[in-house]
Amino acid sequence: MSTSLRSPAASAIRVDADTGQVLWAKHAHTRRPVASTTKIMTALLAMRALKPNDLVRVDPSVTRVPLVREGLRANEIVPSWKLFDAMLLYSGNDDALALAIAAGGTRGAFLKEMNAEAKRLHLADTHFTSPSGVIDEGNYSSVWDLAAVTRMALRNATFRKIVHTKRIQVRWAAPTNSKIYVNNNSLLRAYSGANGVKTGFTHKAGWCLVSSATRHGRTLIAVVLNSGDMYNDSERLLDLGFRNLS
Repeated sequence: MSTSLRSPAASAIRVDADTGQVLWAKHAHTRRPVASTTKIMTALLAMRALKPNDLVRVDPSVTRVPLVREGLRANEIVPSWKLFDAMLLYSGNDDALALAIAAGGTRGAFLKEMNAEAKRLHLADTHFTSPSGVIDEGNYSSVWDLAAVTRMALRNATFRKIVHTKRIQVRWAAPTNSKIYVNNNSLLRAYSGANGVKTGFTHKAGWCLVSSATRHGRTLIAVVLNSGDMYNDSERLLDLGFRNLS
């Protein structure tokens, strides 16, 4: 494992997505709040339970989740694929809760599934108290664990397609008629080969980014937590990784 790169992020890691080999790490197992990168695990589990065209009735509790919300209405019926797009691109916390309830039956039952999956994957630094990451209290992970769950999620073709999407316009029931989701991950537009994955921010977690990129048939995953410049940090991690591979 090379230690030649310095990163101002509180924790950072670079991983070979194909082999799982850790290529560089800083405070790899330090537990930190991870904000909306939590939604990677939510997507992984909800996509196992829900098919893209499964209809989801929005539970009234979804409309009361703290910001950021896309504005789902109580009891409206929405195909799950629209909720996945909104959760992973726009990062809607209401979308995350709607999917959690639809996939798990209740919010609490889904959280139990999230923590059981973390245990099954040997993610010893991880505990979830929210399907969205909007609440930091008791919701934490590490760059090591986030890289591991991201490797799992990227095996899902639907997940890969969504996190690679820069912008999408979808039809919606009246009176909304249509919505536009723009991916919060600016690396997709700025870094050659970038193809994912998820941004996150709360005041306690700071700026967080799980990114992935593919060049010359090799895919790398970079994770930075509590970064003062998450895009620059991630680009440097990826650049050095690809340089070493070549």
